[in-house]
This record gives sequence, structure tokens and C-alpha cells, in this order.
Amino acid sequence: MTRLFSLIALLFLAACAAPQPIERPQPANAATAVFAAGCFWCVEEAFEKTPGVAMAISGYTGGTTISPTYQQVTADNTGHYEAVKVIYDPAVVTYAQLLDVFWKNVDPFDPIGQFCDKGTSYRGAIFPATPEEAAAAEASKQAVARRFSRAVAVEVLPTATFYDAETYHQDYYLKNSQTYNFYKWRCGRAQRLEEIWGPA
Repeated sequence: MTRLFSLIALLFLAACAAPQPIERPQPANAATAVFAAGCFWCVEEAFEKTPGVAMAISGYTGGTTISPTYQQVTADNTGHYEAVKVIYDPAVVTYAQLLDVFWKNVDPFDPIGQFCDKGTSYRGAIFPATPEEAAAAEASKQAVARRFSRAVAVEVLPTATFYDAETYHQDYYLKNSQTYNFYKWRCGRAQRLEEIWGPA
């Protein structure tokens, strides 16, 4: 194991010993939306910075294993995606606007993962809960395909049971910012997103 990955492993293990979930008030008329765009730490950060989003919960969905663990999902034998469940106020932010946030935080063209994370659990996907959301998701996918004149690897899939990830994954970007920022930079996520979408 290289020094870099030894450092990451030590910081990660130290972080896992501590944190508790960060409590946030939810809007009375809260709605939910589920998206997968690679490492859920990063996707959670992107959505929680969006006005109208109360919280984003890291978890697993789309597979067959009941109550999966992180180790099972990343071993690529559960069919689950790393995903986030976004809890939002539809009076402040619309589903269409959330789709825009999603696309600006995913590499639409990678069929085998996202950024430095490869494997079935890191693929991009949208999980609409209603026919209207499915239509909006498909329309947004086609718009991306037209914009870049190339096929989009992100799938629009039926909604499925969402399993919350382990507590230490929730709000990881806030509770373990040093480790998180190092991982995100090393993974090249921001660099690739800027290459595709331009400066944030």
C-alpha cells in the first residue's frame, strides 16, 4: 500500500470512530428525490448546498440485497448504486432544478463509474418516483445528449427501496472535511466536471 493510501486509510478509520448525524429541520411539505452520481459523499455536498434542499441522505438503492452494507455494495455483487435521497421543499426548488444540479455533478458519459471510482455501485442513475418525474428525467437526459451530440450513459430507472448508508457516511464532507477534500481532489471530480460543464 502506498503512503498516500495508507494516509487515507488511517484518516478514514479515525473518522469512523466518531460522528453522529447532523440534525436538520424538514419542511412541512417535504418531497424526496433519489439520484446516483458516484461517491455519495460528493453528491450529498452538491445537493445540500442547493437552496430549498433540507438534507441529502447517503444510501444504497436499485439492487437486490436487503439492508446492504457499504462493504457488500462496493464489492459489486448487490446491484445497488451509491445514491442520495434528497429531501427538499418543492415550494423553493423544483424537481427540474434538482435534475439540473444532478447533471452538473455527474460525468454523463462514463458507463463504468464516476471519476476515480469505478464499478457498478458508482454508476450514474436517476430514480424518479412518479410518471411525471420519469418524463422530466428522460427529457433532461435527451437534452444532455443533444447538447454534446453523444450518447449518455446515465440511466433513468424505476424507484426502488432506499437503504440509508451507515452513520459514518452521513454528512461526511462536513464532519471529516480534511479527508473529504483530499479524496475529492485526488479523485479529479471537480476537474472533470469543469472539463465537461465549464467553471461552476
